[in-house]
Amino acid sequence: MSTQFNELKVSKVERLTENAVAISFDVPEDLKHEYTFQPGQYLTLRTEINGEDIRRSYSICAPLDQDLRVGIKQVNRGRFSTFAQDLQTGDALQVMPPEGRFVCEPDASGGNSYLLIAAGSGITPILSIARSVLEKEANSIVTLAYGNRATASIMFRQELEDLKDRFLERFHMYHVLSREAQDVELFHGRIDVERISEMTGKGIVDPEKADGIYLCGPAEMSLALAGHFKNAGIDETKIHTELFEAPGENKPVVISEETRKAVEDGVDVEVVLDGITRKFVLSDEQDTVLHAAEKSGLDLPFSCAGGMCATCRCKVVEGEAAMDKNFSLDDWELEAGFVLACQSRPKTERLVLDFDAT
Repeated sequence: MSTQFNELKVSKVERLTENAVAISFDVPEDLKHEYTFQPGQYLTLRTEINGEDIRRSYSICAPLDQDLRVGIKQVNRGRFSTFAQDLQTGDALQVMPPEGRFVCEPDASGGNSYLLIAAGSGITPILSIARSVLEKEANSIVTLAYGNRATASIMFRQELEDLKDRFLERFHMYHVLSREAQDVELFHGRIDVERISEMTGKGIVDPEKADGIYLCGPAEMSLALAGHFKNAGIDETKIHTELFEAPGENKPVVISEETRKAVEDGVDVEVVLDGITRKFVLSDEQDTVLHAAEKSGLDLPFSCAGGMCATCRCKVVEGEAAMDKNFSLDDWELEAGFVLACQSRPKTERLVLDFDAT
């Protein structure tokens, strides 16, 4: 999979809400194979704002076999999300090919049951999954619980209603609004473990019978529900969680004595990327591998830089490194020596990382 950016032109801009837009991209014929995606994956977008290179990842909200499209909701002090609100047809952005592990691969032969739970802009990958499953799996049932503040803030509201009209018998959708009264009190408030438990008790959702459970929204909500379902005995492999932000407050990084000692005379770092070996020196204990590479002029692949997306995943083939945090690598990857460059600090005076390893 390529981690190189390509310039793509904006083919369409749709205003979803007062502070959210959907951006579609025109992919040249010779690049279409690179931008084939699975429902649930994301794109990393890149541009320059006030002279600074800014990258952000946004989930693809299009179903299979449709043009690339992402939904972008403006967030407070969000430089890229604010910039994106004014994008116009014909504008160009640097776009990395699709990535991500929060995926669903529709099976035309299956009659499955899916439980999708989203809040706010977490609907973007969920919409792609819902449409793809309903259109590709003729006998499958999709249940969506979607939380927002009010009706006016619901992203893709009309698209979701149209989807419900198309698949009346197979798509069950429930809006939960925190700042707007509902006819049914159960649907007034925030989506949390208590509310989903009550919906389960009333037979509105049935996690135990779901072949796949997909959670996307605030980290607190998604992680709490994932834990709830696991504690209820649901097979862990059926539960899929996508995080847009790191959970909890940012805590000060504690630099280990091993790292302090390793960087005293500078750590020789060697990386293998796209078959090419590059070298740089990490000499500041405050730097992660990614940050040190940037300072040396080396452009390593990354997106969120927060330990959540795994775009900067690489394998330690020589030396040792420790991560500040990790929200994306599985246990088997950790055991195999994989790390996230955005979170890694050297523990040895030489470190060799392979970004091409799979």
